[in-house]
Order: sequence, then C-alpha cells, then structure tokens
Amino acid sequence: MASHPTASWQAMQDGNTFYRRQQLYSIPGKLPEVSDYIVTGCQYGGPIALMRDTTKLLALGRVTPAVTKAQIQVYSPAGEGLLLFSWDQGKIIKFGWTLDERLVVLNEEGVYRLYDLQGEYQQYSLGTDAAEMGVIDARIYGNGLVALTSSLTLLEVKGWEGNRPLTLANPGLSEPPHAWSIIPPDLNISRHVEVLMSAETTIHSVDNLESVDQRLSRGPFTHISPSPNGKFLALLTFTGTLWVVSSDFQRNITEFETTHVPEAEGSVQQLEWCGNDAIIVTWSNLVLLVGPSGDTIPFTYAGSSFVVTEMDGVRVISSDVCDLIQKVPASTLSVFRPGSTSPSAILYDAWESFTGRSPKADENVRSIRPDLAKAVDECIDAAGREWEPHWQRRLLNAAKFGRGFLDFHNPTDFVNMGQTLKVLNAVRFYEVGIPLTYTQYNYASPSHLIGRLTSRNMHLLALRISSFLSLKPDAVLKHWACAKIMRSRPTTSGTGKDTELSGDDEVCKAIVEKFEQLGGVEVSYAEIAKKAWEVGRGGLATKLLDHENKGSDQVPLLLEMKEDKLALVKAVDSGDSDLVYYVLLHLYKRLPLGSFFKLLEDGGPSLTSATRLLEVYAREQNREMLRDFYYSDDRRVESAILCMEEASWTKEPTAKISAIKASQKFFSEDKDRNFEAKMMDDYSRLLSAQNQLQMENDGKIPFFGLSVNETIRTCLINGMSKKADKLKSDFKVPDKRFWYIKLRALTEIRDFEGLDAFAKSKRSPIGYEPFVHHLIEKGHQKDAVAYVAKCDSPKRADLYAECGEWRLAGKECKDRGDKAKLEELRKRCPNSLIARELDQIFTSMK
Repeated sequence: MASHPTASWQAMQDGNTFYRRQQLYSIPGKLPEVSDYIVTGCQYGGPIALMRDTTKLLALGRVTPAVTKAQIQVYSPAGEGLLLFSWDQGKIIKFGWTLDERLVVLNEEGVYRLYDLQGEYQQYSLGTDAAEMGVIDARIYGNGLVALTSSLTLLEVKGWEGNRPLTLANPGLSEPPHAWSIIPPDLNISRHVEVLMSAETTIHSVDNLESVDQRLSRGPFTHISPSPNGKFLALLTFTGTLWVVSSDFQRNITEFETTHVPEAEGSVQQLEWCGNDAIIVTWSNLVLLVGPSGDTIPFTYAGSSFVVTEMDGVRVISSDVCDLIQKVPASTLSVFRPGSTSPSAILYDAWESFTGRSPKADENVRSIRPDLAKAVDECIDAAGREWEPHWQRRLLNAAKFGRGFLDFHNPTDFVNMGQTLKVLNAVRFYEVGIPLTYTQYNYASPSHLIGRLTSRNMHLLALRISSFLSLKPDAVLKHWACAKIMRSRPTTSGTGKDTELSGDDEVCKAIVEKFEQLGGVEVSYAEIAKKAWEVGRGGLATKLLDHENKGSDQVPLLLEMKEDKLALVKAVDSGDSDLVYYVLLHLYKRLPLGSFFKLLEDGGPSLTSATRLLEVYAREQNREMLRDFYYSDDRRVESAILCMEEASWTKEPTAKISAIKASQKFFSEDKDRNFEAKMMDDYSRLLSAQNQLQMENDGKIPFFGLSVNETIRTCLINGMSKKADKLKSDFKVPDKRFWYIKLRALTEIRDFEGLDAFAKSKRSPIGYEPFVHHLIEKGHQKDAVAYVAKCDSPKRADLYAECGEWRLAGKECKDRGDKAKLEELRKRCPNSLIARELDQIFTSMK
C-alpha cells in the first residue's frame, strides 16, 4: 500500500507552508556520476543530456570507456538510455533543449545542430561573422538561443528553422561577464529576449534596442536565475549571499547567506527556482530549499545531484533517484493537512466513514452541505495532484460520494480528471519515463504529449491515447509511417532493381492499409513520400504519391524527385490550371529547351491540355518560347501565323518586313500552303517597295502599311505616275482596277486635263460610264458631259439627263428616233421650260 501523502511533506519554519519530495523513479546504477559530466535537462518531465566534463579528471579504477571524441548521452528521467552519439564538429560550447524535446548542440564556430531522440539532426549556422569571431558561451531556451561571441557581442536566433541571427544591443563590456542569463520573450513584457549580464558590481540588461546598467553595487554575481514566470531574479554574490529581487530591480524580496549552511560542502553548484516562490541551492552533497522569508528545508542525497526547474517545482536527479520537489498544492493541503477542518477534508473523512460503514458519514456530509460542491471540486483537483494511483482513486471516490448528495453538479471535471489521470499514469510508467505533472500536462496540451511519445517511437501508446482522448490520429500515423520507412529494407526476392520494387510494394501496402484502418484521412501521403525520397527510396515515394488526393501536394515532390512527366500528368489530372502552369514554368527553367519540348511531344493525348495552356501563356508572356516550341514541334503553319501576328504589332519597317518574310518561309515549307506562301511573298515585296518610296520622300508621304491600291492611289495623288505604273506592273494589277484607281485619284486632285488625257490614251477597259458616274458623284457634272458621247448610245440620254443636260438628252433621243425615251425624259424633267423644249423636239420628230 502506498504511504500516506503527508509522509513526504516538510513544513517551513512558519508551519503554514509545506513542501514535499515525491520520488518519481528509483534509478540505482542507471546513470553515471553527474559530477563528472556537463548536464542539461528538458522541462516538462523531459530527458537529460550528459557530456563528459573534460576539465575534470577521472579517478583510477573507474569503469569508464576510452573515448577520443566528445559523446553526448541522453537518458529518460527513469534512467533509460534514449540516445548516444559522437560529436566531431569542433569544441562544444553549449547544449540544451527545445520545447519539442530536440537537443541543440552549439560549437565554437557558430554551427548548431538539432537532434531528435532518434539521432536524426538538422544543421544550421550563426553565420560567417560568428565563425570568424568565435562563440565563447550561449544560453538556450525553448524557442531560440542567445550566443556570446569572443568580441562580446550578442547574437539571437528566434525559432529553430535556421533563421538569420539578430545582433542585440552592445552591452559595452571589456571582458566576459561573471555570469549571465536570459528572460525568454514569452515571459517579458516587451516580448523580446532580455539578457542579464553580471559585470563588475552591477548587472547590464540587454535587449534588441538598448543596454541598461542597473547600477547595482552588490556584485559581482556568480549565478543569475530568472523565475519560471520571469517576474523575479535569484542572484548569488561572490560572498555567498543569495539575493532575490523583482526582475525590474525595484523590489527586494529576500536575502539569505549560503555560507551559514552547516551541511554544505564546497561552492554552490546550481541556483534554480522551485516554482515561482522558492529557490533551490545545490552543493555536492546537499539540496537546500529557501523560502520567500528565508526559511529553509534541506534535502540530502548520496552523491552529486542535478536539478531541473519546472513550472510547478523542481526535478532532482541523482545517481540513484529522480525526485520532484514542489510546494504542496492548495487542494492537497486542504484535504490532507493534519487537523484540517476544510469542507474537502470533512468530505474525504465522510467517504472513509462510509466505506467503514460508520454512521458518522451522514453527519459529516450534513455539516458541509452549503460547501459540498466546493469540497467535491477540491477532491477532484487533489486527485490530479497525487502521484500514486491508490490515492488518486480514493480522492475521486470521495468526490463521487459527495456528488451523490448534490442535486445539480456538472460531471465534466470529474470525467476529464479520470481521463487525464489514466493518460498521466500511462506516461509516468518507467518504460515510458515522462514524469509529467497535472499542471504541466494542462499547460503543454495533450497534442504536445502525443508528439513527445511519437518522437520516442512509442506509436502504439500515442495512438491509444489519441483514441482515448478523441484526438485525430493523423500526426501519430504520419510519424509511424516515416519511422517504418526508415527502418524497413527492400525484400531479398529478385535482384537489382526488382528487389527494391518488391520491398517498396510491401511497405506502401502496409502504410496505406494502416491509414485506411485507423482513419488517417487527413494525413498527407506527400509528406511521407518526401521522407521516403530523402532516404533514397524513390520508388516507394512514387507509389505513396499515387494515393495522395491533392495534386498540389503530389506535384512539388515529384518535381523534386525529377519525375517530370508524372508531375505534369498529375497536374493535368487535378484540373488546376495554376498547378499546370507551375509545373510547366518549373520545367522550362530547369530542363534544356529541347528536353522540355520533347517531354510535351512524347506525352501524347494526356498532355494535350498542358500544351494548350503553354501556348496560351507563351502567346501572352513569352513569344520567344512559343516560337521555339512551334519550331521544335515542326508546326510550320502556327509558326507562320505567329510571325504574322508579330508583324501586325510591329511599327518598325525593317522588323515588319523580316517577320513577313519569315512567315513566307514557314508557309513555303508546307506543300499545302502554296497560296499563303505566295501572298506573304507579295506582301513582303509590297512592304519593301513602300519602305523605299517612303525613304525617297524622307518620310513626308506615308506609304508603309498601305494596300497595293492605296499605294498606287497615293503615288498618283502626289504626281508619281511612273511609280504607280511600276507598282501596277510589279504586282500585276489588272487594267480595270488600275483605271478605277487612277480615275478616282485624278478626280480627287481635280486634274481634269490629266483625266482627259488618260481617257484618250487608249481604249478604256472599264468603259466611260464609270467616268461619268464618278464625276457626277463628286459634283463635277459639267466635266462629266464630255465623256457621255463616248458611252454606249442607248445610255447616253439618261447620262445627259444625270449631268443636267436635258436638251442634249432630247437631241440624243431625236437622233436615235426614240420617242419613248423622250417621253420618259419629258416626264422626269425638273421644270416646264425644259418640258416645252422637249415637246418641241418631240413635235419635230417625224
């Protein structure tokens, strides 16, 4: 039976404050002598890391392996070995833990690695400046580190993604500090890291903006320790005085002389906080707890010990035990304090009476009836504060007993506490070795605990806890799949490549089946496939990606794996045009142009849409690429049309002519496009002729870009009749069209003499009616009359009438003896005077 909770209590001198030392694990012989090692511990019940302290000599006869390289050993709080690795990257300056239990190791050149508990690491650097100056010390906290260089400058790294270090304000020191520490950003009002450095008799507070001298006179200090909440500082002077002040140095909390401790031997080794209201001072044989009023409680250990500050206490690790020292929680104190008359203590007593079949139980419950709900809540909370399952059950039973007398009581807290204690008891088991307290569990969250279990490859326990707490199993399954890939090897059936493929099939099948069985629907196969690719299992990565539903997750990894065609096919199948463009542009930049186009050509129908999208993009953004693509694909007509489009946009004559000639060349290479080739040849000759004409006139007369007809017309208007005749001859302009063009041009410039000479130069191929109609249309009826006589006789009368020459029209009818036409003209005539004249002509006709 577990001992009573008060058996481990010790009271301060005031008799009202109690602290307890709870033995977490008995670990005799599992850990080396910590005094021979440099030790760092991870908070929240995390592991410890040890490295041989090379400044200390080993005693003869000690069973110690001969090690030439620095080795770091990682143990769980239960003394179980978790990791052992060698370091060959220069002198180690500092090592510490991140919040997610990764070990940060920093060397003197500013190179730091982050190791997980499986020995895998990521390596980053503080930069070339740190490498040149050298790092002499550092402080590592959960979300970053601060390094001190040999030039006494401070470099801060935020996060663990390899971010560029930031230089903090210059502390203005001439020699390394006696001691220094940091207050993390999440504990600081400014939300920036604050560095506290002991120099001479004072302390300098340094952040990213300024360095402030606190103007103290009690230094120098050998130890500086901020409290877990960042509100207080514990300072130890060279004379052995422990001084506790507020972090702004405005309030003096307490002072204590460590030199007056009779049991202490040697110098102080560690100065740490036990929660936020007590200090732990350690010597080689003693752990001393100093309260707010200077009261003390000594704890002795066989051999040296190492302490790790927790948010609600301190873990003490020695060669044979791992203890938790903490202030007795208020709920536990209320229930178990000797002589307590609190409602929770009376309720617990009533439950014990009830189990002993004593009638006193009912009397006790009646006495606390107004405070019964509070008593139930305190018993539930006290159950979470106990380490032994025996006392957890008793307290929960007492709470359950009290709930039976309440009409209304929310059972949520009771049920949640039962679930939480089952989880905590499971992870506290020595084979797991995570001594997490109820307070730490609530602060860090269940998902954080699941991540810690998976980092230890305890996937089954993590999966069961996830299921028990109704959490999604995705994170566990993802880590399990990655771990399985790391551990698996290809099967031995077959040889060469077949062997690899066989192993890949089995692993892929196992992973997919497990995901389907356990409902890991939101797990990205792409992330797991990436892990397979990183360890050289490209075939397995490809098979896993086939099960990925999101094309946006598949494609980037396939591109990284150089599976170019498959990446493009997956992008096309996704129906996401942006994703297709992403792949196309990535491949365009990475592959030689010929290989890129060949990939599209060999894709066949499956890549048709990708090819069309590429054409759309290239037509708008990169026509040079489109030209190369058409050329490589032997698409002559498209190439010719592309040249024509470019010619239509180009204003510069030489470039336009070159584009048209290129178009003609592409058309000529296609036997079915002879007509288009001929048209482009004619057009290029026309543009050349126009360019020549324009140059001859110094650009004063615009010719370039006109049609053949307009070019001839422009020549005629500007008196360049020989040029017009040459254009007619060169471009085989038909006579009829040329006569129409010249008729209109001469009429436009009112060159009626030239028009008459042109009409008489030879027989008109268009006749003379167009002359008459055009001159009439332009308002030159009198000039049109001269050409009516040259027209066909049946049409002359009407043409004369259109010219307004009614008498000549009548005379023409008389000469032809056409009374009907004359009668028609008489009816159409504009006035009676002309009508009488026409009547006279009609009368004179026989």
